[in-house]
Amino acid sequence: MSIRIKRVYASPAADDGRRVLVDRLWPRGLSKQRAELDEWCRDVAPSPDLRKWFGHDPERWAAFRAAYRDELAAMDPATLAPLVEAARDDRLTLLYAARDEQHNHARVLAEFLEAQQ
Repeated sequence: MSIRIKRVYASPAADDGRRVLVDRLWPRGLSKQRAELDEWCRDVAPSPDLRKWFGHDPERWAAFRAAYRDELAAMDPATLAPLVEAARDDRLTLLYAARDEQHNHARVLAEFLEAQQ
């Protein structure tokens, strides 16, 4: 399985493979043309309540990570299946808008998907 994460604001690269935005909200100041997405999977993002509670506070990271993993585990497998399949077939790049490259939901999602193999 080949999964990478990348900020949606970074320039697309030839080796990105399938580019999928995994944020619930569209990134500010970014046109759809500039994003160069293959898909927008907003349903795999953290719930609005969890996202608001976390607020990208690194001190809440461990609790957020556990709660988001619980949300992913409770999700209909059909929602995650296209991402798992894309990662098996080719490289999958999960795109996110958060500034913090270490404490963001795309990192948790990538780990969760990798465990699904």
